Amino acid sequence: MTQEVKFDPNGPAQKGAGVFGLPFTEAQSQLVLLPVPWEATTSYGGGTSKGPQSIREASLQIDLFDLELGNFYEAGIFMEKIPPQILKLNTTAKKAAQSIIKSGGVAKTAPQKAALKKVNAASEVVNKYVYEKTKKILDSGKVAGLVGGDHSTPYGAIEAYLEKYPKMGILHVDAHADLREAYEGFQDSHASIMFNVIHKTRLAKLVQVGIRDFCQEEFDLIQNEKGRIKTFFDEDLSRAKHSGQSWMAICKDIISQLPQEVYLSFDIDGLDPKLCPSTGTPVPGGLEFQEAVTLIKEVVKSGRRIVGFDLNEVAPGKTEWDANVGARLLFKICGWCLRSLTGKGH
Repeated sequence: MTQEVKFDPNGPAQKGAGVFGLPFTEAQSQLVLLPVPWEATTSYGGGTSKGPQSIREASLQIDLFDLELGNFYEAGIFMEKIPPQILKLNTTAKKAAQSIIKSGGVAKTAPQKAALKKVNAASEVVNKYVYEKTKKILDSGKVAGLVGGDHSTPYGAIEAYLEKYPKMGILHVDAHADLREAYEGFQDSHASIMFNVIHKTRLAKLVQVGIRDFCQEEFDLIQNEKGRIKTFFDEDLSRAKHSGQSWMAICKDIISQLPQEVYLSFDIDGLDPKLCPSTGTPVPGGLEFQEAVTLIKEVVKSGRRIVGFDLNEVAPGKTEWDANVGARLLFKICGWCLRSLTGKGH
């Protein structure tokens, strides 16, 4: 049973308060956020390993009252400490990856081949860490939400969630399809997360939204896996809106493809890059903030449950804008996830 915690939700964040300025401990929380500061295979812009900490810092500026969700936070939200062992591993693996990335993703020399092996082994360590941490949270009866890091980070979490919810589907919001095989030689690349999920797990359904940057290989995989993958390309979404179709109607089309249990995998670059200019691989187009929130909200209002989630690729820039948007999106995701599972709020 969650211990009652008394604090002033209208007052400033207390010194030493947790994420969103909340005073809950892990034992007092229904939702536990797992930060994973990892970006070893990032090949364009960097900084996502600093995403979890930047989101935590920006989260203190959020007013807890929500017009639609009310006091959902009273169910308890806790963010674990940034794991120093993953930070350290990220530093060494990212350094090892650079020569491979600079050579166009081909390990030609013996040192490069050794470096590739080192990076892939480090990624396996991260996958195992995330799997074990997520499984422990789920086994305790709580909800786990992963905060990356690059988009390779949630693979272990998805594995753990599929063990508990074998019929769940994934709602994947992203600018990229992430269906590349071993991108630049890295078997657990941020560009390969959904390829790995499709080929290494028994996931029944992957529904992708906002996709606007992909290669022929990824497009062919989408066509060949029509029973398991449904992709709502950004170009098609834009055309529908320009033809007069409402976003609410579009959301209903998207949601109709999902099973009752949904895992949300959200790459921040699924949004219009004006909202996340410092993310590693920004692409013109994408969802507006309220379009993304409405989609998540309508999933819950359809009677489906958001059983878990991840938010990735937030990279702090010269200002706090990226972290600010990331923290506010995370707050909304937490709220609708808790609403769907506990009914907490209005």
